Amino acid sequence: MIMYDLKDVIRSRRSIRKFREDIVSDEQIFRILDAGVWAPSAHNAQPWRFCVISSPTMKERLAKAMGTKYRQDLRSDGEDADTIETLVSTSIERFTHAPILLLICLTIKEMDTYPDKKRQDIEYIMGIQSIAAAIQNILLMVHAEGLSACWFCAPLFCQKEVQKTLGLSEDLLPQALITIGVPDEAPKAPKRVQVKDVVTFYE
Repeated sequence: MIMYDLKDVIRSRRSIRKFREDIVSDEQIFRILDAGVWAPSAHNAQPWRFCVISSPTMKERLAKAMGTKYRQDLRSDGEDADTIETLVSTSIERFTHAPILLLICLTIKEMDTYPDKKRQDIEYIMGIQSIAAAIQNILLMVHAEGLSACWFCAPLFCQKEVQKTLGLSEDLLPQALITIGVPDEAPKAPKRVQVKDVVTFYE
């Protein structure tokens, strides 16, 4: 059942990490992505690109490739072997068991270019902000569709591995991975700061 009360959608959305095996329809995915492309973006460049992964084989390949890099990073951090294997296996299971993996990539091809590094770096940040706006739209639409999702930034730590596994061109920079499906858990509402504690008014 689709919900239309925006305030309710925003406040009742949760990050879900456990899903049932129910199939997510193509129609639902297209509506979710359509919400994403209606997000605001710098210069209206719309620098987002999406990869929808439902193939069990591809999900496993991607999760294991990311897991290999994660294991290397944990070893470099000095974690013990048991902790490493627990963390990596949990990560792989989380991504392989989700019905849908949605990879969001950034392309700066349509963004503005500048001769100096400072402004070019800012332009890159503007692209990332645009991606984040699209992700928020996607998360809200997932919830409005009666589904659930969780936003993971893991691809940022293994961009080359993700690109290689999915055969992506170098101009597509992986930014986030969103798991989508029918929820199999009901977490409590997270704590939120009070608006009065995080705002300054200039009158």
